[in-house]
Amino acid sequence: MKENRKLPLKKSTRAFYREGKEIKGYSFFDFLHGYIYGRWPYLYIGVGTGEHPLAKVLRPLFNAFTYIFGGAQQPDGEVTFADTYHGKVVPTQAANQLVNVKEDIKLEDLEPLIPYAKARDIILKNPDHIVVLDCPCRNSRQDPCLPMDVCLIIGEPFASFILDHQPRRSRSISSQEAVQILKEEHQRGHVHHAFFKDAMLERFYAICNCCECCCGAMQAQRNGTRMLTSSGYIAVINDGLCSACGTCVELCQFGALHLAGESARISDADCMGCGVCVGHCPEGAIELVLHPEKGEPLIIQELIKEVRETTPG
Repeated sequence: MKENRKLPLKKSTRAFYREGKEIKGYSFFDFLHGYIYGRWPYLYIGVGTGEHPLAKVLRPLFNAFTYIFGGAQQPDGEVTFADTYHGKVVPTQAANQLVNVKEDIKLEDLEPLIPYAKARDIILKNPDHIVVLDCPCRNSRQDPCLPMDVCLIIGEPFASFILDHQPRRSRSISSQEAVQILKEEHQRGHVHHAFFKDAMLERFYAICNCCECCCGAMQAQRNGTRMLTSSGYIAVINDGLCSACGTCVELCQFGALHLAGESARISDADCMGCGVCVGHCPEGAIELVLHPEKGEPLIIQELIKEVRETTPG
């Protein structure tokens, strides 16, 4: 990116632009894409889900913009839309760790955790700067799940950008408040996703708390666009404890559970390892176990520990 003159933009936008300049291959059009996404997220998501009144008019333009400047939908199949914008399922304990990082960190090229061609870094600057934003996906639905303020924007320059451009729909919160939001969303049966986007400086920027009825990424997943990847765990049922009450079946956001005789059964292929069923089983009959074929879990404290152990001095 080349900056020919000082841009007449908000301080947070200039910070976003400056940081983009430091990324190899991050173009002005990537910055423009990220700016549009952060500046008008409700329009962006509403058009993407097809729920916005202008979706029929704007969606072809949206798709063309993403195709030309976002690197998506390439004919050779090497880079898809999901490679540029995707979420990693994180159980509540792992999500809590992400909002409790107390130092700047730089973790790059995390392909075993984030199995996409692009946007797979975790680079946190001022990670204690957390902003909660009204969910654009819920906002786009006619009868959304509540509450609205459940999307967590983590670190800079993202937190300040959202505060500047969405002052009526966002507010700064503490790590403790973020943990409480995660807890309450888990109690509602919603799934935590750590989101990554190429236009958002090619890295992690938010934790969204998602439900199958509102979430645009889960909608895309059902329609064949693999925007979400497993936590790296899978749920396992203890038949001896299961009472076949059906609670887990009702709450599973991925349709991975069903009742069969006197016990619940899990579809390994459909289970994303979110842990919602584990936390709500009244008999304590379900647990999460590591499943190598599902990838590696995103446990930020372990990743930080590995970096410290391998860094000289």
